[in-house]
Amino acid sequence: MKQIKSKNDIFRQKIYIIIYGSNTFAGRLFDLILLGVILLSVLLVMLESVEKLDSKYHDFILISEWIITIFFTIEYFLRIFCNRKPLSYIFSFYGIVDLISIMPMYLSFIFPGSRMLSVIRALRLLRLFGILNLVHFTGQESQLKLAIKASRTKIIVFVYFVLIVSILLGAVMYVVEGKESGFTSIPTSIYWCIVTLTTVGYGDIAPITTLGQIIASFIMIMGYGIIAVPTGIVTAEFTGLKNKKKANEAGKCLSCTTILTEEAKFCHHCGEKINND
Repeated sequence: MKQIKSKNDIFRQKIYIIIYGSNTFAGRLFDLILLGVILLSVLLVMLESVEKLDSKYHDFILISEWIITIFFTIEYFLRIFCNRKPLSYIFSFYGIVDLISIMPMYLSFIFPGSRMLSVIRALRLLRLFGILNLVHFTGQESQLKLAIKASRTKIIVFVYFVLIVSILLGAVMYVVEGKESGFTSIPTSIYWCIVTLTTVGYGDIAPITTLGQIIASFIMIMGYGIIAVPTGIVTAEFTGLKNKKKANEAGKCLSCTTILTEEAKFCHHCGEKINND
């Protein structure tokens, strides 16, 4: 027997289609309005940080921010109300971002400066891919995540190596330059080494002795190579994933080029795992 829906269930379903759906006119319109409001809220927070504009339009900016915050608050609770599994939304990435984006204005009653944290609403712009149904970009995003995940061990080892090098070279510079040149302690020298190694170069500390300048030049040249390594690691993994996907689409094993069946998860010749994602 067909169950008759109550008015409350019908209302929740309509709200769900508008808020979560992007295939209907009302859903897409709501998403576009939401994007516009998010951009406006971020713009208002940035304008508020400009002293001249804030002093002239403070009341207007403040009222606008409260209107937007109330809009986001209503939207947040509507998402919970119409969701069949509200907890899955509340503890999801977007659910946490949505909650954090409305908290600064309410916290401003206790901590006045917290309103500036409303700029975190810019994270809500990540919904753009889903709203515009950019499947191609979403697929690329997934591949990039997999590449970073696959290369994280290599990157951690590399960062550990860089940290050791920075400690050693920082200690050397402390001995070579001394307190007279601004290298007042080993931690300060390590800070200088990291700043130099990453080619940032604040200029607050600089070597004076000839030997110190030679070591600094070596660190600067080494820094260019160090910057390229993590990029190369991720790029290699990203390219490898794309090649695997092409090989799988062609029905071949990437390792031994054996012809595979469509439902195969492992190569029957070499045992290589087949990535069908």
